[in-house]
Amino acid sequence: MTTWAGRTAAEISAAVREKRVTPREVVAEHLARIERLDGRVGAFRTVRAEAALAEADEVAARGDFAELPLAGVPVAVKDNLAVRGESRRIGSAATPDTPAPQDHVTVARLRAAGAVVVGLTNVPELCVFGTTDGVLGIARNPWDPTRSAGGSSGGSAAAVAAGMVPIALGNDGMGSLRIPAANCGLVTIKPGQGVVPTGDGDSTWFGMSENGPLATTVEDARLMFSVLAGTEPGPVSAPGVLRVAVSLRSPLAGVTISRPYAAAARDAAGVLMRAGHQVRRADPPYPLSLATTSLAHWTAGTAADARPLDPRLLNRRTRVHARLGRPFLRTVSSGASRELLRRRLEPFFTEHDVLLTPALSRRSPKAGPWHERGWLSNVLANTNYSPLTPAWNLTGWPAMSVPCGTLPSGAPCAVQLVGRPGTESLLLDLAGQLEERNPWQRTAPMD
Repeated sequence: MTTWAGRTAAEISAAVREKRVTPREVVAEHLARIERLDGRVGAFRTVRAEAALAEADEVAARGDFAELPLAGVPVAVKDNLAVRGESRRIGSAATPDTPAPQDHVTVARLRAAGAVVVGLTNVPELCVFGTTDGVLGIARNPWDPTRSAGGSSGGSAAAVAAGMVPIALGNDGMGSLRIPAANCGLVTIKPGQGVVPTGDGDSTWFGMSENGPLATTVEDARLMFSVLAGTEPGPVSAPGVLRVAVSLRSPLAGVTISRPYAAAARDAAGVLMRAGHQVRRADPPYPLSLATTSLAHWTAGTAADARPLDPRLLNRRTRVHARLGRPFLRTVSSGASRELLRRRLEPFFTEHDVLLTPALSRRSPKAGPWHERGWLSNVLANTNYSPLTPAWNLTGWPAMSVPCGTLPSGAPCAVQLVGRPGTESLLLDLAGQLEERNPWQRTAPMD
């Protein structure tokens, strides 16, 4: 008997279209895996078992069944994106437990492509922090359940890494796709600004947050990205000879890169050099003000999101974060500091086609109730392990996390690829070369 849990979205979709398996059978097998494993992982805030099976039958009955790129593919959705008929809690007791009247545009596009939403995944309150924990659940790394899956798309990443779904939807405002993907051994791409719709009225942290895929392979990331962007999947191609800059420098003063992550970047550089690319060491001219600029945007985004909510129902760390951000709302909304950063970094990307860095500086913090700890301990834990992602939300340029090597614990390690606006396909092609020449295990061995 063929097992579909742990298979890629591309494999599942092809089998469904060829009628080797039904959408119901695929979804039922993944639901059984969720029931068996999620008590240990904590990926899901809610599972839509009956609704998902009914939707699988609807996919099978569609007249355009044979053309659906995600036919019968189970997908998990981050719990800050609306799913019709389900509440959108954003990890908080302060949000209303009322069903959403319609799907977020990205969810609607996934469903139009034949995907079946099996559940909504855990996030930290208001998606603020890089550890996924709160009153609604704690998401653990399936490769090492003593560690956080990362955040804020931690539940979505954990669901994919544990084989409970082949792909998941998340978003990234300061690294919220790339951080959990790096922790959990997944491929993700944070698109450049305006490539994937954010949705009318939804929080984008002043244009910094982008929706994107979490997947186990570059092929699946490319497939899901094309659906989210509303484009046809581009052909897989060799990207030609690229000028690749390799930087092991942390953008934030006082934060160092640990040996495993530095080694992963060096290994990836070697792979790309052997593939024929021009690879050299070069550090972007990060300004000393990057730390304060990042903090101002991070806190101001939270202040805007918290404004309509009852502060008495928010975690203390969230209240402090929002309070600190209120004075920055006006200056952040102008976009002036982001434009200055873009101007400073643009010459670097005139000289180089792609920037390669470690994805993180060290492994994720221990899994646990970080929401019960103080604001400062949370901020220090976040910045000490994920200093390399926020700059590319501030610029609005595309960035990826790609698995590369392992940590001493055996958990995955990862690198980050960054490109100029409009280079999403090029980054995916380059990630494909890394995958081909340095293949990685797709899911955590949890059974």
